[in-house]
Amino acid sequence: MAAPQTESREDYMSCNGCSFNNSTNSITQGYDWLSDLPDTTDKSDIVEVKFKSTRKEYFKNIENIPLKRGDRIVVATSPGHDVGEVTLTGYLAEKQFKLRIKNPSRYTLNTVFRKASENDIETLKMARNREKETMIQARQIANDLGLAMKIGDVEFRGDNKKAIFYYLAEGRVDFRELIKVYAREFRIKIEMKQIGARQEAGLIGGIGSCGRELCCSSWRTDFSSISSEAALKQGLSPSAQKMAGACGKLKCCLLYELDAYIEAGNEFPRELLDLELHSGIAKPFKTDYLKKEIWYGLEGSMGTTFNLSLKQVRDIIQKNKRGIKPEVHTLSSQPKEQNKMEVTLNESLDRFDNKKPPRNKKRRIKKGGRNFENRNNNPQNKQSASENNGNENNRKPNKRRNNNPNRKRKQGFKDKRGPAPKNEN
Repeated sequence: MAAPQTESREDYMSCNGCSFNNSTNSITQGYDWLSDLPDTTDKSDIVEVKFKSTRKEYFKNIENIPLKRGDRIVVATSPGHDVGEVTLTGYLAEKQFKLRIKNPSRYTLNTVFRKASENDIETLKMARNREKETMIQARQIANDLGLAMKIGDVEFRGDNKKAIFYYLAEGRVDFRELIKVYAREFRIKIEMKQIGARQEAGLIGGIGSCGRELCCSSWRTDFSSISSEAALKQGLSPSAQKMAGACGKLKCCLLYELDAYIEAGNEFPRELLDLELHSGIAKPFKTDYLKKEIWYGLEGSMGTTFNLSLKQVRDIIQKNKRGIKPEVHTLSSQPKEQNKMEVTLNESLDRFDNKKPPRNKKRRIKKGGRNFENRNNNPQNKQSASENNGNENNRKPNKRRNNNPNRKRKQGFKDKRGPAPKNEN
């Protein structure tokens, strides 16, 4: 008798809308915030499809195929077909289409053929396996032709008959001869597409300074230019090394909070920020828009800094207009008290270090040894030393020293005294 089938705990706890259970790499993808939205495919037949990296295009579902986010579909291209993943459908796809495409009248909406079968996915895998080898060979060909360009990435279509070569170049490049060589070498249809440094970073991918995947390679598709003014308005460091991303340009995340800083900066006065105080003129050098504080320094006095709130600055400006110069000590010149954690150590910091035992400077004097130099300083030996000076011939020979020149030497021994004198007799 077969055992009754029971539902496992994972099947019972899983849900269709949670990406943590549907995704194999749930840690990097995170929670899917669009999973709980209602189905709006009846309001619009536009479908947003994602291909390799962050490349997205829009298609029309004329045959009303039931599609949902995450489905692999086969779409029409010119020429051939391609395989992609559905990212948006219905009302949201139409809103994104109007937002991304600046001139919808010139954009051609191709049709959706069908859902991808196993053969379509296998063909796509074969095409993806050719990309790395093709990119390396394409770079060598471009270098041999002496073109001032760099092949950033290669993307094959799902039918394995056409490839897009993404390249970077500072100026205009004549690659007509290059296309002929590529078509003859790879036997596919060639499409050249120029990209920037930000798009190259999105194609390659990586980890940002925040510890997460790069925005350009995960979700960001539009790459707008970012000026240094965005960092200055937020009071960030103007150092280009800190503000630059993996692409070498200013980070895209500088625009995320820029609107909040601009809105907060509208409350600050734009004129008469140099305050006239009793001890001198105070000039601003730092502004904290979120805390609504301004840091000042006295002109001609190094190290004298203090912070004022926005309300205090406005009051001093009004006093300066009436000719009043307030004292510095009446302001919040003292730094604010913060909760500091006091740490007390019962022992020294180097208690865990390997300390060598102290060496005794007084060496033990051995009789007849090398350290027998201070024997004359001993009062007991002064008398014996004076007696030996008068009768040097009566001294006993040192037994430890063998003066025989014919004694056996070790191999490699060198006598420092030199050869023994010859007997003239």
